[in-house]
Amino acid sequence: METSIPASEPTSCSKEDSQVCCLEDTGGAEAVQVADWESPQDDRPQDEPVCCNPENSGQLMALYEGPARGYQVPPFGWRICLAHEFAEKRKPFNANSISLSNMIKLVGMGFRYFQWWYQKTRVEKKTPFIDMLNSVPLRQIYGCPLGGIGGGTITRGWRGQFCRWQLNPGMYQHQTVIADQFTVCLRREGQTVYQQVLSLERPSVLHSWNWGLCGFFAFYHALYPRAWTVYKLPGQNVTLTCRQITPILPHDYQDSSLPVGVFVWDVENEGDEALDVSIMFSMRNGLGGRDDAPGGLWNEPFCLERDGETVQGLLLHHPTLPNPYTMAVAARLTADTTVTHITAFDPDSTGQQVWQDLLQDGQLDSPAGRSAPSQKGVGIAGAVCVAAKLPPRGRCCLEFSLAWDMPRIVFGAKGQVHYRRYTRFFGKDGEAAPALSHYALCRYADWEEKISAWQSPILEDRSLPAWYKSALFNELYFLADGGTVWLEVPEDSLMEELEEGMRQLRPVLREYGRFGYLEGQEYRMYNTYDVHFYASFALVMLWPKLELSLQYDMALATLREDLTRRRYLMSGLIAPVKRRNVIPHDIGDPDDEPWLRVNAYVIHDTADWKDLNLKFVLQVYRDYCLTGDQGFLRDMWPVCLAVMESEMKFDKDNDGLIENGGYADQTYDGWVATGPSAYCGGLWLAAVAVMVQMATLCEAQDIQEKFSSILSRGKEAYERLLWNGRYYNYDSSSQPQSRSIMSDQCAGQWFLRACGLGEGDTEVFPTPHVVRALQTIFEFNVQAFAGGAMGAVNGMQPHGVPDTSSVQSDEVWVGVVYGLAATMIQEGLTSEGFRTAEGCYRTVWERLGLAFQTPEAYCQQQVFRSLAYMRPLSIWAMQLALQQQQCKKASRPVVEQNTGLNTGPKSGPKEAMANLSPE
Repeated sequence: METSIPASEPTSCSKEDSQVCCLEDTGGAEAVQVADWESPQDDRPQDEPVCCNPENSGQLMALYEGPARGYQVPPFGWRICLAHEFAEKRKPFNANSISLSNMIKLVGMGFRYFQWWYQKTRVEKKTPFIDMLNSVPLRQIYGCPLGGIGGGTITRGWRGQFCRWQLNPGMYQHQTVIADQFTVCLRREGQTVYQQVLSLERPSVLHSWNWGLCGFFAFYHALYPRAWTVYKLPGQNVTLTCRQITPILPHDYQDSSLPVGVFVWDVENEGDEALDVSIMFSMRNGLGGRDDAPGGLWNEPFCLERDGETVQGLLLHHPTLPNPYTMAVAARLTADTTVTHITAFDPDSTGQQVWQDLLQDGQLDSPAGRSAPSQKGVGIAGAVCVAAKLPPRGRCCLEFSLAWDMPRIVFGAKGQVHYRRYTRFFGKDGEAAPALSHYALCRYADWEEKISAWQSPILEDRSLPAWYKSALFNELYFLADGGTVWLEVPEDSLMEELEEGMRQLRPVLREYGRFGYLEGQEYRMYNTYDVHFYASFALVMLWPKLELSLQYDMALATLREDLTRRRYLMSGLIAPVKRRNVIPHDIGDPDDEPWLRVNAYVIHDTADWKDLNLKFVLQVYRDYCLTGDQGFLRDMWPVCLAVMESEMKFDKDNDGLIENGGYADQTYDGWVATGPSAYCGGLWLAAVAVMVQMATLCEAQDIQEKFSSILSRGKEAYERLLWNGRYYNYDSSSQPQSRSIMSDQCAGQWFLRACGLGEGDTEVFPTPHVVRALQTIFEFNVQAFAGGAMGAVNGMQPHGVPDTSSVQSDEVWVGVVYGLAATMIQEGLTSEGFRTAEGCYRTVWERLGLAFQTPEAYCQQQVFRSLAYMRPLSIWAMQLALQQQQCKKASRPVVEQNTGLNTGPKSGPKEAMANLSPE
């Protein structure tokens, strides 16, 4: 075939030369130049807002040259021009980031860690749960992940690349697969006039394809769980809007588990000529790595017609053990569309066959039958194409889905077999990919209605800043993309647990399954409990049954022990893995056998940590207050008694206040605390206070009196030993850092307020002291740090210099800052709360390019630590605080439209309130 088509983009893309369109020879097509095309003009009225409000995106849209706003793209979210480049390039935290004084303190730990790392990687051939020697490098590319909760995730970058994969449970591959692309083909009067891969890449493979999209005329907009990419096609009077949808639906425990994503392409013809438009979705079978190398991968077409709806596509079978799967690339066939495919092509070749096939008539050849299995070392890919006719000034809609079916999984130890949650609805036989595709393409409109009903009340609230609306929803990515697993619990696995007397354990785990998410994509431990303390607000507010399931699992692990002895890296001491009646640090490593073997964390012996037991008690009562589930409270009551009894030994002088042990014995595991401390002491008093409340609810008068006595003594000691007139000292030691201003010193009050306690008759910390401490934190840790533009530093010395006494005291922890902001809102310092949290959002999402990989920490300069971390989900505590504030102003109970939660009565929960989703 001979056809002349104009170039999709210039060879060198810039704003100045964007009118020149020349095309490389793509296998016989003559290159021509478009001489009569002018740069598109913005013809909107002068008073109409531009495509991107600077309040939403900072400088991220400064390079955008197009007039297109896209089809039904919302005004709020995270928006970025595809041509944007982040100026600041930080490095992961490493040994070179540590000061000499701190390095000396950590020499022993470093030596022991290297020995442990060598044994793990070189001898056992396993991946360390934290690999300090091989941090994930900075890639400022990530966008909204695809996939529901617990079925695996695939992240699509903001420039369109498929670049982060979590198919094997909890294990990540950070790899851009070049063949995974969308390509557009436009035809007028029977001739192809434009064909372009919608990618800025210029790869060394598939070089017959037309790469190098000009990013100045395209932008990406994320409002999780949806995202939009808008392309203004130069010279064509055509705008493409790709809408990406994932079924993340609060209070939904079925569709939210599905391993699917939908891409809806709205194509707008702004010209006066009719045209034919085709979108091709190509996908490699596998990622091109060692899992593909043995060969044996194969593709086949499928067509599923059900309930009057037809879906066609390709199945990409990837039978590699231990976790085989099938990927489905599919499209919806309607009366106005044509669906075609190519079953197999080599993704490492020039790609000329596929390109010419599409170029010839805007369709693919659609061969019948399955492909031959791939040969060893040879890749295989396929593609699906949807075509439609587009009248002048018209719009058409082309719908694709991506689904993956990995129903049966084993973790790294390759011991127990588990089945994912979605198999309850789609079967365990590994043949669900066509049904998943059909279901997604037929149900996504319903999903979008539910998403809008959930998000609209917040998005339409004019009292909330735009950045907050983006942060609140986009930070939720981690609930699905935190290495998350959601597993079915077999009936025969519950017999032992039932002996513990938890009456609701069987119905909760059987009905809602077992949930786990990582501390971070680089800190590979499931349900790290000291961090979940912060992140749990998102789970209990949006999927409360999963929070209760997690709590039951944690309670079961608490009552067990593992007396296997091992060496701990910080101290060098040998101690058991897990002791009875103490909360475990985590539920296990996905490269081992989580739930069976807990406490993958080997830095400290956390049996002596001061915060874990207290955080369990506080979360149990918080969960009860927000769900109204009395059966859950009664099941947890004996466990709360057991862990508080274990905690009592840390009050060595019987003054009602626990003491830290002179090492980093809490979530700040690199920041030493000695004696009574603001953080752990505050958590202790808050936990004692809720024990008083729970004892009353459980009609345990003697226990209520016991804890009331402890609380009375502890409050006096806390104020006497730690309050200095402006804030609570970091600890009560004689060290210089003991007077540091800790940003997290009010964590206990934060949780009390979330439970409707902490004031009036239930006051624990004097309200004037709490407010003064928060004001001091805002003055020093926020405003005096980095010009007030980076959130709150963990520790600040009283003379206004960050505390550098540890490797963590001069960091900013994003999740801690969001929790601090929630505390400020609870205490009436709403403006200060928003300004504090805004610094983190703008630093992470707009300055450092860490969208959809929010780190645990960053310093004022140069480094970040632990990308894609659990703790920032604590931003949902801000939302809870705002809702409770609204209820308080109204002076009456309010059913919250957007959470479905009781917002915290002062003396125990009222009835559980209506669910968020309109069920």
